[in-house]
Amino acid sequence: MALVPNPFFIMLGGYVYRIFVVKWFYKKALSLNQIMVIMKNEWTRGEHMIILDGQSLTLDQLKRIARDKEKVEIAESSKVLVEKVTAFVQSVVDDGKAVYGINTGFGHLANVIIEKKEVKKLQENLLKSHACGVGEPLDTEIVRAMMALRINALIKGYSGIRLCTIEKLAELLNKDIIPVVYEKGSLGASGDLALLSHMSLPLIGLGEVFDEGQVRPAKLVFEKYDIEPIKELYAKEGLSLINGTQAMSAIGGLALYDAFRLMDYANLSMSLSMEALGGVIDAMDPRVHEVRGQVGQIEVAAEIRNNLSGSKHITHQNEKRVQDAYSLRCTPQVHGASLDALNHVKTILEREMNAVTDNPILFENEKDAISAGNFHGQPLAIAFDYLGIALAELANISERRIERLVNPDLSNGLPPFLAKNSGLNSGFMIVQYTAASLVSENKVLAHPASVDSISSSANQEDHVSMGSISARKARTILENTRKVVAMEMLTACQAIDFREKAQLGQKTEKAYAWIRKEIPWIEKDEVMFTHLHQIEKMLMDDRFYHHVIEGGI
Repeated sequence: MALVPNPFFIMLGGYVYRIFVVKWFYKKALSLNQIMVIMKNEWTRGEHMIILDGQSLTLDQLKRIARDKEKVEIAESSKVLVEKVTAFVQSVVDDGKAVYGINTGFGHLANVIIEKKEVKKLQENLLKSHACGVGEPLDTEIVRAMMALRINALIKGYSGIRLCTIEKLAELLNKDIIPVVYEKGSLGASGDLALLSHMSLPLIGLGEVFDEGQVRPAKLVFEKYDIEPIKELYAKEGLSLINGTQAMSAIGGLALYDAFRLMDYANLSMSLSMEALGGVIDAMDPRVHEVRGQVGQIEVAAEIRNNLSGSKHITHQNEKRVQDAYSLRCTPQVHGASLDALNHVKTILEREMNAVTDNPILFENEKDAISAGNFHGQPLAIAFDYLGIALAELANISERRIERLVNPDLSNGLPPFLAKNSGLNSGFMIVQYTAASLVSENKVLAHPASVDSISSSANQEDHVSMGSISARKARTILENTRKVVAMEMLTACQAIDFREKAQLGQKTEKAYAWIRKEIPWIEKDEVMFTHLHQIEKMLMDDRFYHHVIEGGI
């Protein structure tokens, strides 16, 4: 009789395998608690619940919380840590010894001692006075990410905030009652003070929240849904809520998640251009890239070869020409450098996502409180500037390929501007203009925010990171670059239709067929912006990504 494997043990074996792969890859031991959290996250994946423990939150999980609205739960072990440090804070208050943020003023006012009876009012005043955000409200998905990240930091047990306060933040997140947070106002040094203050005000019934897509006072929405605000904040709670890097982490983190997907699309759009231009595939030979040893370059070359596998449009050295221009031939080197940058930024970000980033830091075991600078956003500010530069380069080289496709002097026999009747029709002439405009805008935005600083709080805070600005710039560069890559895809498909019909590659064929199903070949001039908007929307569609990139049906 044949033995039938028990599905439970197969699943368990898979979890254990992944855990030990993680241990080997990062070359550090995982505690039993971390292993249990990872396994519980796996078990609850189908239940749309993510366990936060302050140690193991990943970028993928953050995306699921922010965009898929998966609920969160605080790990039991973390609750114990929070309760212990809360008791320590109360002992400090009772003792009367001056500890920054517990019974003193803030910033330049750190030397002002607050009377014991005013300690709770101090925390409420902090939220009110620091909620100075301006500009447009952040997308709710970004605020959801902020909330999850702040919970994950506070439950590590070094902040001194009560469990009930953290759980109220988790309640709002799980009920999708999302605070209105205005995008501008953070210097990224004492954390994202202004933005996190807007996130925290609704906890005490103040501020604004989104309700059915509308901005409404938190108090009215709480009454509507029978939600009880926190009656008062205890010592250090206000400071614990707002003294961190979670706004810049949320903005930059979701941009980074999208950047990895955009990297795949950039490789795909380049592959379509190779089809249209009869590109020389020899430049993608794995031997070329292995002798250099740059990991991103090796991966990109492999992905392009996979995209083009089976293509009858691509050529070899000396078949039609000796070599291609840099925008084709050097794509693995350029895209690969950007991929390496993205992976580096992910390492920095995921450390920060599981870090203690407020002040003072409370060490309950030693009964010590140390005022330091973990709130300073410099690690993220530099990383997100790097992200913006890496994405800008994807747009730079993509626009150069668009130029080759539309320029009859560079396109290997294609008609001017890919118009069937050039002159009467302008074809894709202004598509290249628009791409060039976005690329030029990216060059301005790619100037690093992290090299700037401005003194604040009467020179107490005399060096700041500007991390939220670097994150917002990276997000804008991402949006511009996605538009350029989408334009390259559409332009390459138009060019392919001027070539003799032949087999496309395994992934370029899928992409071409999907695009042509939505956007037909443009025989004569027509209103173009609708097509540009449509193909960009396609790149934001999970179905397109799953079908073409991941190989789904």
